[in-house]
Amino acid sequence: MATAACTTTTSSLMLTYAASTVHPQDLTPSLLSFKTKTLSLYPLVSERKSSNWVKFYAQTEAKSRPCRVVVAATLAAEAEVGEEVEETEGEEGGGVATAILIPPKPKKGKAALPLKRDRTRSKRFLEIQKLREIKKEYDLGTAISLLKKTASTKFVESAEAHFRLNIDPKYNDQQLRATVNLPKGTGQTVKVAVLTQGEKFDEAKNAGADLVGGEDLIQQIKGGYMEFDKLIASPDMMPKVASLGKILGPRGLMPNPKAGTVTTDIPQAIAEFKKGKVEYRADKTGIVHIPFGKADFSEEDLLANLLAAVKSVEANKPSGAKGVYWKSAHICSSMGPSIRLNTREMLDYKLPSNA
Repeated sequence: MATAACTTTTSSLMLTYAASTVHPQDLTPSLLSFKTKTLSLYPLVSERKSSNWVKFYAQTEAKSRPCRVVVAATLAAEAEVGEEVEETEGEEGGGVATAILIPPKPKKGKAALPLKRDRTRSKRFLEIQKLREIKKEYDLGTAISLLKKTASTKFVESAEAHFRLNIDPKYNDQQLRATVNLPKGTGQTVKVAVLTQGEKFDEAKNAGADLVGGEDLIQQIKGGYMEFDKLIASPDMMPKVASLGKILGPRGLMPNPKAGTVTTDIPQAIAEFKKGKVEYRADKTGIVHIPFGKADFSEEDLLANLLAAVKSVEANKPSGAKGVYWKSAHICSSMGPSIRLNTREMLDYKLPSNA
């Protein structure tokens, strides 16, 4: 009898432990029936003890459920990995292996642009590119001749100079902004507008300004009128012109004393810009871009304009520039490849006396 009682007690304890650690959602129908049979082993338990046991079971269930969910998820993941490993090993044994490819994330912004080696060029560009060697430094005469040969489009291309300088424009003492008078002109028709008042109003008209006005012209500009290439202002108009900064600034048309567009001698300023005065400034990378004529200019005229631009950049060297000022110099046509210049020969070059 004692042995039978001991056996019954041990069996009931094991079944109770099983019932407390197994949850209905994890059991199959057969196991659910097993749980019902387990509870039927306690016919003499009082209602009070039964209710206390149910509360204890509910509390234990609530505390242990998150842990069991994590354990179950971990076991399921390990099982999937084991199945994949077995499948891979089986395929390798059969002589066939498969790899799981994860698609890369799509690139955005500049990273999405094609690499330089993958970009395609037109047949025309590829042909004219063969006329010059990429890393070779040319003297001014040869470079100007090559520039005219590479300008092979249907329209008249501009001649451009690009100077890379050893400056950092984020510092005030290394900023570069000035003007240069091209002796042979720019080859473009410049439309000049003047903001002035009083006696200078008639002076600007007589000097050949295309558009002259005061507050009325300021209101037209605020309304979107931008039919001019240069805007010159007298000093007494600058307080009123300040309200146009957000409109004219991004377009490079805001009058500035350094650019020669804020002056008391308005007739002279108009004549200079009509003749071929060009404003330039260093961009944030320290490179200066200057147009110095048209591709249909003669080689002598292009050479004279280029030397004038070089001397202007050299003369306006910022006070904060240290070390080697000129890093590199290139010229090109609007739609042509760049031609590298020999900077030492460029700085020492002198025009012939008959030029």
